[in-house]
Amino acid sequence: MQFTNTICLLFLIPLIAYIIWYILKGRKISPSMKVSTTMPYNKNLRSYRNYLIHIPFALRVIALAMLVIVLMRPVSTNKWSEENVEGIDIMLAMDVSTSMSANDIRPSRMKVAKEVAAQFVAGRTSDNIGLTLFSGESFTQCPLTTDYGTILRFIDKSGYEYVTNETLSDGTAIGMGIANAISRLKDSKAKSKVIILLTDGSNNCGEITPEDAAEYAAKFGIRIYTIGFRTQNEIVQTPWGLMDNSNFDERTLRTIASSTGGQYFASSSKESLQNIYREIDVLERTKMQVKHFGTNEEEFMIFAIIALVAVLLELLLRNTLLKRIP
Repeated sequence: MQFTNTICLLFLIPLIAYIIWYILKGRKISPSMKVSTTMPYNKNLRSYRNYLIHIPFALRVIALAMLVIVLMRPVSTNKWSEENVEGIDIMLAMDVSTSMSANDIRPSRMKVAKEVAAQFVAGRTSDNIGLTLFSGESFTQCPLTTDYGTILRFIDKSGYEYVTNETLSDGTAIGMGIANAISRLKDSKAKSKVIILLTDGSNNCGEITPEDAAEYAAKFGIRIYTIGFRTQNEIVQTPWGLMDNSNFDERTLRTIASSTGGQYFASSSKESLQNIYREIDVLERTKMQVKHFGTNEEEFMIFAIIALVAVLLELLLRNTLLKRIP
């Protein structure tokens, strides 16, 4: 415990003087009367009141001392506490090409992918998480952050609309998506660095191949978990008509994962995608020790209560059990 206004400690000086005065002079100011002889009282035993007569004074001293402590503003002591928590750096790399609008996974691949990714983010507590979007190009939607509210808003705003409004070109540049995520993780000091890449197609554009990007990730100790998110239907429906669903390169996704120490997962429903994220969540738990700093809290109330109780007890005793006449 610490005191904010230590200058108020000087108020104890007059309190100490008051105690000394009471001990030395207190009896001389007590009510008295003159009698010719005390012989009639010599045989009387001392009453318990004789032993309690100084209690009101003691209660008054306690009340004054507590008041001084209240004026000094006691606060809880600032201190560091250490705790073992789990934390890693994670970049979500999400495919936002127009094929993600397919509704073979209802209501659409994109909406389900966003919903499950948001659930994954909401379930983490001490990780840095960022978001990379890619189609024919890639960009960082949200850099690594522990502000989960912010990244959840960015996930909600993500979608193939970036392609339809011509912010991004259409296509599937998996290598570019990985490279963009690597750029956010390569300088990280975290012992565990992870990319979770979700796509429904095969690499068909971009200046960097998926294999080269995976090799680059491995050099920085970055694991990549790849998720192939699609059904086995040959033809699927999109807002722009029917789409050929046969163009999918599972072998490349497996290669990316295995070359970086990650895993490949295939998903064809919301439930299976949730299970995949839960499995990744279990796999990627790294123990780290963090320090928490305690904030100040006012602690004067207990002393104020003691002072009030002491004053009330003094008044009660002076007007009942220890009442003096005159």
